Amino acid sequence: MKRILAAAVVVALIVPVSAYAVTGTINATANVLTPLSVTSNLRDLDFGDVFPGLNKSIAYNDATSGKWRINGEAGKEVQMTFTLPANLSFGANTMPISFSATDAAWYDADAVGSATTFDPATGGTEFLNGGTGEGFVWLGGTVAPAANQAAGVYTATVSLDVVYTGN
Repeated sequence: MKRILAAAVVVALIVPVSAYAVTGTINATANVLTPLSVTSNLRDLDFGDVFPGLNKSIAYNDATSGKWRINGEAGKEVQMTFTLPANLSFGANTMPISFSATDAAWYDADAVGSATTFDPATGGTEFLNGGTGEGFVWLGGTVAPAANQAAGVYTATVSLDVVYTGN
């Protein structure tokens, strides 16, 4: 009987005693990012004078390409998406406009010569400048006036939407 009692005491000393209630804590945190802004009036995509029946293209690095500046949280990733028109309009008249896979470009400083192209139809994902929080986007395209295109100033709106990706 002494052996059983001694064994029970040894087992009781080895088995840890559980508490009936315990508490663990964590912190809840949130990092509020600088709101994104897009400066839309840097430069319009301007084809200038076009002639009936002759397509005219503007490259992203031409002096008359469209240009936006993005401002946000330095070093954060953003996704850029365009809303692209299919036509320019003058009253009831339309003229086709198209965009190739290399008509848009991006760089994290105002230096189009260092920009990387991307397809404006699918958009792009890039990181804002780690120091300034800036990014620049350029856009070219091609208009295709018909041989009997009515004379006039044709216009359409091109929109650039920018969102943080979470990276």
